[in-house]
Amino acid sequence: MKYYPLRPIQRWLVDTHFNKAKSTMMNIGGLYKLSASIDMNHLADAINHVLEEFDIFHCRFIFHPETSDLCQIFDGAPERVFVEGLSDKAFDQRMEKLREPYYLINSPLYRIYLMQTPTAKYLYADFYHAIMDGVSASYLFVKAVDAAYRGRAKKTSPSYAEYVEEESKIPLEELAEGHAYWKKMLANFDPKKHLPPADVEGVAAWTQGKLSYEFKNFTEEFFRTTRINENNFFLGASMLTLAKITGSKDSIMSWIHNGRTNMRERRLMGLMLEQYPCAWDFHEDISIGEFLNRLEGQNQIGMKYRKSLNLIYNEGLEDDCVSFIFQKYMHGDMLLADTTAKVIYLPPNEISAVENALDIEVEAQETGTYCVSLDYDASRYSENAMINFAKTMNKIMIEMRDVNKKFSDILG
Repeated sequence: MKYYPLRPIQRWLVDTHFNKAKSTMMNIGGLYKLSASIDMNHLADAINHVLEEFDIFHCRFIFHPETSDLCQIFDGAPERVFVEGLSDKAFDQRMEKLREPYYLINSPLYRIYLMQTPTAKYLYADFYHAIMDGVSASYLFVKAVDAAYRGRAKKTSPSYAEYVEEESKIPLEELAEGHAYWKKMLANFDPKKHLPPADVEGVAAWTQGKLSYEFKNFTEEFFRTTRINENNFFLGASMLTLAKITGSKDSIMSWIHNGRTNMRERRLMGLMLEQYPCAWDFHEDISIGEFLNRLEGQNQIGMKYRKSLNLIYNEGLEDDCVSFIFQKYMHGDMLLADTTAKVIYLPPNEISAVENALDIEVEAQETGTYCVSLDYDASRYSENAMINFAKTMNKIMIEMRDVNKKFSDILG
């Protein structure tokens, strides 16, 4: 049996899960209602082909027999999928049962069910976050199943185990320059300066809070008439909002990228997320246009040093930072064999290990509008404080449409 180390991002997620989380950090699964025309047995065959073909579904977390350290193997037998006929009552009971945690050690790290009731056909799937990210689950997996259902499955798939092994063998001297870069960027982080001021007292422990807010008077039409990248724009708006809310002239936070930078990685099913620190000093009064150009450049440099992020994860240097992610059309209905699989239940990742002070998630809606979800520590912040954050960000975004405006026009 061959033992592989957990990748730094995997280790960070798992350690956070076991050390801090109040639950299992599994992603609550998505439930889809399938078209009546779908051949359920053929779909089961297609899913089982994908589970066999991609080694991420063979992954098991186990304790190394010699070191007792948590590691992973890629030769576990996939948990096969079959069609179940259920009464409506049994279906409801199954869905209630699926809200419970599942065992993570030396067991499959996913759950997939095909269920047929007297009135409908359903697909349910969830994946432990430390082996699969959103791109893998909502795009690559669905694409692979669709291809297999149509008889167009590829004979070879990129190996996640090989990727893990290659990454683990990078010499430390090759990572040293990146380590120095990230340490310098985060050296001056101060929660009192770079987090919104707390306005809640008397709550001792981290408590989950969530606010959703649809941005007003701002649509994707703006990006159709400019060359501005959406992710970069909303990241810049988040940094400016932090500076405005904190009254500081600088921001230090992080942004999340899907981690795939080349063609091989774009086909790689597994956990590929990366969380990049980013920092900006707003004392130099430049225009929004120049800021966004420079910020894009900083992000490109950061991606050059992405392998050196192991230092960030291993030492927890980003643990207190505000994080940002931009999502585009990730949660809608999916297409399967030219039919629509309707979303019945696809909540946010409510069972989460990450007890951050504040996470900012901007999502593009199919209507052309944008919504922000703020996951926050309710032992630090009130809902009113988060509403103020969202409204302030909305105002700043509108002001940023004039790329000739300077920081002083926005921050005062």
